[in-house]
Amino acid sequence: MNRRVTTAALAVAASAALALSGCSSKASQTHTASGAAAGGGTLAANAPSLTVMVGGLSKQIYLPFMLAKQLGYYDKAGVNVKLIDEPAGGDATKNMVAGQVQGVGGFYDHNIALQALGKSSESVVSLLQIPGEVELCRTDLKGTIKSPADWAGKHLGITDTGSSTDFLTQYLATKNGVAPSKTNRIGVGAGATFVAAMKRKAIDCGMTTEPTVSQVLSDNTGYILLDMRTAAGSRQELGGTYPATSLYMTTAYVDAHKDVVQKLVNAYVSTLKWIQGHSGTQIADVMPADYYAGVGKAAYAKALDSEKGIFNPTGLMPADGPKTCLAVQNAFNDAVKGKTIDLAKTYTNEFVKTAAPVS
Repeated sequence: MNRRVTTAALAVAASAALALSGCSSKASQTHTASGAAAGGGTLAANAPSLTVMVGGLSKQIYLPFMLAKQLGYYDKAGVNVKLIDEPAGGDATKNMVAGQVQGVGGFYDHNIALQALGKSSESVVSLLQIPGEVELCRTDLKGTIKSPADWAGKHLGITDTGSSTDFLTQYLATKNGVAPSKTNRIGVGAGATFVAAMKRKAIDCGMTTEPTVSQVLSDNTGYILLDMRTAAGSRQELGGTYPATSLYMTTAYVDAHKDVVQKLVNAYVSTLKWIQGHSGTQIADVMPADYYAGVGKAAYAKALDSEKGIFNPTGLMPADGPKTCLAVQNAFNDAVKGKTIDLAKTYTNEFVKTAAPVS
């Protein structure tokens, strides 16, 4: 049985987080997308409505969801979107399967895991072509932990059980000869709670993204063990292109609401194109101030510039991506091993290919 964090350890991290400034992760906070600030249009009273739960709205890897709101693209596309922040992608997926939300902003790999469990869902637009994840370890362990091969018995921070950071952490451990059951994987979220867990030594290493990475590095709290913010880094650690953030929905919802899905995809494809044409500073200027409060606007913009390549410029699923994700799942996930997975049913490019610009 995999060992997990104790309630006490989580309480320590959570209480410490309250003392840290700039907490930008707001679990369960709701953001209604109509009436967006920058360039917002007027949304028709009869516009279709839906809820999208995102596995950490303030993370840069999920930037397109809030950016689309800030640019007014949901309104222009003719759809009323309610964004809900849920720090863990696994929990967001459960809410979608339960019918409590219509879409999830999370990693594509959840669709593979769901199919293995007899559920049918699909990515309708690929927003990240690279995971953008970084494995950080505490600075005082720099001479002790040199690779995941040193993870046996270590406390490893993940967003939460069943999240993509959990998936990737288990894969990296397995790849380097350490059974996931020999590690202590601890759900510490992101942002202030992640930083607090590292400062309090509740975790030895942890997987997170920008802007948390910059915050940890800025005061030498931790060092980079593995970096998947580049295509080369992703290939080295995961064996190929690893499509990450996507908008995914149950197949039943997609089939029954193609017009709504198309409007959403129109907004996201336009957002992806907007990202490619603007600098980190220009993007930061549009985003809510609390998204970069913990690290500072300049550092937030610098991080965006350095990892801009993580964003998918087209929204199309990378051709070799699903196979890489399946290989990763097959390496450690007992629910997937031995199962016949029809990758063609875990994503569709239908809506991206017919997307119309909204700007």
